[in-house]
Amino acid sequence: MRHGKKFNHLGRKTAHRKAMLANMASSLIEHKRITTTLAKAKALRVYVEPIITKSKNDTTHSRRTVFAYLQNKEVVTTLFREVAEKVANRPGGYTRIVKLPNRLGDNAEMALIELVDFNDVYNKDTKVEKKSTRRRGSGSKAKATDVKADTKKDEVVAEETTDTEVKEEAPKTEAKVEEAPETEEGSDSKDEKSAE
Repeated sequence: MRHGKKFNHLGRKTAHRKAMLANMASSLIEHKRITTTLAKAKALRVYVEPIITKSKNDTTHSRRTVFAYLQNKEVVTTLFREVAEKVANRPGGYTRIVKLPNRLGDNAEMALIELVDFNDVYNKDTKVEKKSTRRRGSGSKAKATDVKADTKKDEVVAEETTDTEVKEEAPKTEAKVEEAPETEEGSDSKDEKSAE
């Protein structure tokens, strides 16, 4: 009887199931996505996500704990170097399961399981920013009028600054021109005194 045994045994004995999940987890970490049956993908998610969480803390103890599950030194190194960097800010949910069409031979439900942070298609232009929300009475109408008023103010300020910059530059150049002849006259009078 299977009273209180909630996880899927996948039709295998304990040792076979653990070895299969360890191999699948190693393949997932190495290749970043694998295709398997839907039942195995769901079992693999439960198996691999605590391992990835453990890899965020890079200590000797956590490396040995992860190695006890995966039994592959190269994969453990990849997990702690590459994968742990990418998932450092993610608080869980490191994998994504995408259903695929059924397998031709036996019509088994197939799925693709992948590491979320290594998918370039979904993560192309996404930036994680906290949105500041303000609650206003009129909603989008108030925002639209505020945006229009802000753009008009910016245009007026920009025109004023360009006009004042031009006006300020002009007197400076005139003052320099006026100063130059005075210095020349002063030098001429010095030359005349020295000649006498």
